[in-house]
Amino acid sequence: MNLAERLRAAAERLGGRTVLTLDREELSYRALEVMSARMGVLLRRRGIRPGDRVAVMLPNVPEFAVVYYGALRMGAVVVPLDPLLKRREIAAYLDDSAARLVIAWHAYAETVEAGTAGTRADYMFVVPGEFRRLLRTMPPDHDAAVRAADDTAVILYSAGTTGRAKGIELTHANLGSNADTAARMLALGVDDVVLGALPLYHAFGQTCALNATIWAGGRLTLLPRFEAGRALEVIRRDGVTVFHGVPAMYIALLDQPGVSDLSLLRVCASGGAALPLDVLRAYETRYGCPIIEGYGLSETSPLSASNRGGAGRRVGSIGRPVREVEMRVVGDDGRELPHGEIGEIVVRGPNVMKGYWNDPAATAEAVRDGWFHTGDLGREDDDGFFFLVDRRRDVIIRAGYTVYPREVEEVLYEHPAVRQAAVVGFRHPEVGEEIGAVVVLRAPASAEDLRLWVKERVAAYKYPRRVRFVDEMPTSPTGKILKRALGLTFTVPDDAGGPLAQARNQPS
Repeated sequence: MNLAERLRAAAERLGGRTVLTLDREELSYRALEVMSARMGVLLRRRGIRPGDRVAVMLPNVPEFAVVYYGALRMGAVVVPLDPLLKRREIAAYLDDSAARLVIAWHAYAETVEAGTAGTRADYMFVVPGEFRRLLRTMPPDHDAAVRAADDTAVILYSAGTTGRAKGIELTHANLGSNADTAARMLALGVDDVVLGALPLYHAFGQTCALNATIWAGGRLTLLPRFEAGRALEVIRRDGVTVFHGVPAMYIALLDQPGVSDLSLLRVCASGGAALPLDVLRAYETRYGCPIIEGYGLSETSPLSASNRGGAGRRVGSIGRPVREVEMRVVGDDGRELPHGEIGEIVVRGPNVMKGYWNDPAATAEAVRDGWFHTGDLGREDDDGFFFLVDRRRDVIIRAGYTVYPREVEEVLYEHPAVRQAAVVGFRHPEVGEEIGAVVVLRAPASAEDLRLWVKERVAAYKYPRRVRFVDEMPTSPTGKILKRALGLTFTVPDDAGGPLAQARNQPS
């Protein structure tokens, strides 16, 4: 089983139909198949053998798909990296994965050269015209290397929000089954145009946008950098029918004035982080397009559950497990809890990772008896719908009381002046942990306004005692707010600058 076989099958069936678009540039299924077949030969001539790791540092450009499927075709393991990584980060990932080669976008040449120094990795740079001329000198080899279902296809590095980033091994079977599930969930077909605004080096964009679109024979129109106004232009210009986004993208779209007809947009999918209820309702009301909220982690390829549309939909729920996947809510002893009780969500199925690269201890801690322990707290209702409460590590214990930040954030999002909100705990000598809120505003409001707003709507121990305003939230590539960085803003005096260099802190 080789994931690249799916591209070859699609090319045989669809031939000259467009698979990738970037502005005026188009690539057909047949062209992508041939270019990836040439890419496999190029890698072999560079000394790459089946099982070798090949790091890929490319933005959302057609060349990403060429390199990705070319490397998989010849049996290599793809290590997708954020193109914006710095020298030290590049060196750390290359050392950990023992990558033999880095294929990077030409704009990052200087950083990549510095990052590979002292590692075993060689490098090559993708300059669009030159890259294609180079590929044309290679004879295409359309035969994909034979790979077992549990052979590693991709090593994804976690964002490292809780410490050292770990390499997540996803197999050909993991990625193939999850792409098929995503395509079925959204009823993707050959007439669909999917907006590729999510980074392709991340599990969400890679599985649900790139692989699922090719699985279904659709077309992916790429957006190298998400800007709400630009995204709306591309949606209208290319007739986009399916939009995958993270909460930050939906929030940005809501701030766009004068949006014209988006009637071709058939369905939207949200993932990467919990979508605030107020944002979901406002988006669906304004755009008239349903949002299907998915749940999962990179370790689950990533899709595990989905709040599908229709009469059975539960607003605020992450839905039910997707096809062939099981989910439970368990207590600290690992036993399943009764419906309605809050515990840790665990997942089992063909989407669960092979393990953490070269880290058997972390793998054994995360995957027990086939169940992946997500670290997310949630509950299940009597009808089998799951509700995400919060990340276990984000829960605040204030004077013995448990506070779930997401509950407080939902109240903040209801305030008309709030664009984004994050609630974090910080050390306090009297209550152990105190509650702080970091807010991005869309209209004038004071810290006292927001404190009172929340205080009137939740129990007295839950409202934020301190509020800080910033211009922009620090986020991961998938739009998750980096709460560790925000928590540090409350460890400095109110008259001092916080560690968010780009933020304009306004202490309460």
